[in-house]
Amino acid sequence: MSKKIIFMGTPIFAVPILKSLYQNGFPISVVYTQPPQKSKRGQKINKSPIQGISETLNIDFRSPITLKNNQKEYKFLKDLNADLAIVVAYGQIIPKEFLELTKKGFINIHGSLLPKLRGAAPIQRAIMNLDEEIGISIMKIVEELDSGPVSNVYKLKLDKNSNAQEVAEKLSLLAAEKILDNIDNILEDKAKFIDQDHSKATYAKKIDKKEGQIDWEIGASKIIGKINGLYPAPGAFFSFNGERYKILKAEIGNGIGEFGEVVSDNLEVACGNNQTIKILEIQRQGKNPQKISEFMLGSKIKKGSMIPNV
Repeated sequence: MSKKIIFMGTPIFAVPILKSLYQNGFPISVVYTQPPQKSKRGQKINKSPIQGISETLNIDFRSPITLKNNQKEYKFLKDLNADLAIVVAYGQIIPKEFLELTKKGFINIHGSLLPKLRGAAPIQRAIMNLDEEIGISIMKIVEELDSGPVSNVYKLKLDKNSNAQEVAEKLSLLAAEKILDNIDNILEDKAKFIDQDHSKATYAKKIDKKEGQIDWEIGASKIIGKINGLYPAPGAFFSFNGERYKILKAEIGNGIGEFGEVVSDNLEVACGNNQTIKILEIQRQGKNPQKISEFMLGSKIKKGSMIPNV
């Protein structure tokens, strides 16, 4: 009898993994994803990336607003009697009673080296923390968030110049490759799941937009970690004369100045530890991204300007 697999995911990070399963012949009976979202002005309905690829591949999908107390979806999954569920950044807590509806459990692909960085934003937090490595963990879902036993961990060196979007793409491709053997082993009862050391757990809480505010008194490495970790959204920013500017790319400079002082004609800004950052790409509020050479042609932020922290 053919196996039945449920896939649950929402963002672009999950797309290569679903495509890999499909292209390698794994039987995806149904996909669960978050419902379409209205754009900010409400003029457009945005499907999740997983809904889009499910439609392209002609895979049945479902997008309930919530699974909590949802008897319709509970009955559907119970009647499906699936072998395994694969969860990748689905965006909803899966109720405990649902976790008992497949023969081999619910497996999560999490973007950190568990037990480090459990939670919503592991990739962003790893970059902001200036961690030296990152990876994916393949784990069994239990009731408590990201605390289930782990089958395999795959590591990548974290390049200090890579932003969250680039790191997520690498991890997604790594997961798309590694999950294939893991599923085979799980279905054949060959996989070994080892309990996490909960005493070493850390948490990657959801990103708050306010965290993007740059504090010029901290060191250049930490500021660049924030810029890279919060790219592309919500972004690291500063305000000048009542306007907000998002820094898209920067590197450590070698100038000298007071905190927040612009020390060159190419928007090099002094920060903590007697360091500076050189801004390479920037986006003025309501405008398109610009290379710094283009931006400086019409900018009021000149050498000698002071950029405040608040």
